[in-house]
Amino acid sequence: MKDKALLFINGDAPKSFPDIENYSLIACTDGAFHYLKNQEFPLDKLDFISGDFDSHSGADENIYEEKFIYTPDQDKTDFHKALEIILEKGIHNVDVLGGSGGEQDHFLGNLTVAYSFKDKMEIRFYDEFSEYYFIPKNFILKEVKDKMISLYPFPIVENITTKGLNWPLIHGNLSITERLGTRNFAVENEISIEYEKGDLLIFIGGNYL
Repeated sequence: MKDKALLFINGDAPKSFPDIENYSLIACTDGAFHYLKNQEFPLDKLDFISGDFDSHSGADENIYEEKFIYTPDQDKTDFHKALEIILEKGIHNVDVLGGSGGEQDHFLGNLTVAYSFKDKMEIRFYDEFSEYYFIPKNFILKEVKDKMISLYPFPIVENITTKGLNWPLIHGNLSITERLGTRNFAVENEISIEYEKGDLLIFIGGNYL
C-alpha cells in the first residue's frame, strides 16, 4: 500500500478517515485544511498543504507553516496543483477525499482534472455514497455483488460489453447526450467491462466513509 498518496480537497468533509498508515504521503489543499482541523485530524501527519492561503490566519495555521507550498496559479485548480506536486514526488496512486459535495461545478471540475491525469496517475475518489474513478478498456472488479454500479461515458464510449451486471451491455455505445449506464447493479460477485474507444468513469455504490 505504500507509494500511495491520500489527498484531501475542498468538497464535503469526510465523516471518517481511512487508515493513514497505509499511505506514504498525506496532503491537503488549503481549503480542506480547515475541515481537517475542525475534525481533529492529526495535522502533524500532513506532508504538505498547498494553495494560495488567502483564507488562512491565526496561530493554528502558523504552526504548520513549514508544510505550506504556495501555488498561486489561477489557471489551475488547487486539486490540479496538488496532483502536480504529488506526481513530482514520484507517486502515481492517489486516493482523494472531499472531491464531491458543495458547489457542483467544483465536482465536475474535479472529474475533469482527474481525466487530465488519467494516463499519469491512478486517482480514486471516495465519499459517503460511492467510490469512483476512470477505468481501463479491459477491467475486472471483484467482491461487488448487489452493489450499485454506474458507468458514465466521458463523453463517449464505443463497443462496450459488460458481464455480471443486471442490465448487461453487448457491443453497445454510451454517450452523455444519448445513453448513460447509470443505476445498474452487480448480480455476480465479479463483473467485467470491456470497451473499444473512449473513456469511462465507474461509480461503485457503498458506504466508504
